Amino acid sequence: MSQQFGRKISLIIGQDAGAALDLSDLRIVFNVQRGDLQTPNSARIRVYNVSNNTAQRIEKEFTRVVLQAGYEGNFGIVFDGNVIQVRRGRENPTDTYLDITAADGDMAYNFATVNTTLAAGSTQADIIKVCADAMAPYGVSVGYVAADLPANPLSRGKVLFGMARDHLSTVAKSTQSLWSIQDGKLQIVPETSYVPGAVPVINAQTGMVGMPEQIQNGIKVRMLLNPSIKIGRLIQLDNSSIQKYEFGLSISQQPENYKIASQNKINGDGYYYVMTSEIWGDTRGNDFYTEVICLAVDATGGIELRNAASGVSAPAPAKLGVINPYG
Repeated sequence: MSQQFGRKISLIIGQDAGAALDLSDLRIVFNVQRGDLQTPNSARIRVYNVSNNTAQRIEKEFTRVVLQAGYEGNFGIVFDGNVIQVRRGRENPTDTYLDITAADGDMAYNFATVNTTLAAGSTQADIIKVCADAMAPYGVSVGYVAADLPANPLSRGKVLFGMARDHLSTVAKSTQSLWSIQDGKLQIVPETSYVPGAVPVINAQTGMVGMPEQIQNGIKVRMLLNPSIKIGRLIQLDNSSIQKYEFGLSISQQPENYKIASQNKINGDGYYYVMTSEIWGDTRGNDFYTEVICLAVDATGGIELRNAASGVSAPAPAKLGVINPYG
């Protein structure tokens, strides 16, 4: 099994199609926030000592940024999105910086609109298609959309008018699912399910830092930067390493103690749904981490397991259980 060493990073900024610049050789400090909510994922990227001509081109010409990071054998996209703001500054007498603020699917989220009519008998899938078509001109394509979402056929014709994001939120509410944009792709996952795929094993050998911890919102675990961790998918943890939530001692905290412990339970088989992640790093410093907050999953069948460092996979997975976010 290979170990996680030999950091790699790639930062490309350019247009959706056309000219682009590779800033990978410069010092880069970044922070990426991702989640399974409809609010776009975000990134703040600082690039040091960019030439004046390059900085001017970035400010005036470019609209998209793609950040890839990881280690030899485990390298991939950690952010792909629209440039929201570019600003320049000076950190000290010798070092200048260029700050790039970006959001994943921001243009589609803010500007995609729908204006059409659906006939009686149309399903939620038809509404999703209309919204996806509206987002396509803004660079968002269709990613994973669960095939088993309730159809909920319309009993009469329906006019769809307004922001595509609002209609997707209505679909999500009526089908008990979550929608988000992940790396420029529309993703819709049932609240009691997850995106199928390989399940990275997170332990000390594959880069886990410290011990996983049961907190108020779920199970928190930190690891060396790992691009294979994706929102809406699963990871596997060793339950014996998870530090349980510490109860408060005051009488007023007792009901809350047991509520938190039951809602954010530890899964018997060690499978957890990735709800949010934060990825941060410094190509000239020590920071190079991924930290996730996840929820327990009832995994009752076989699962395809992948060692996050070696990339080795087991046979194809069988059907799994469901997420129980409320205990």
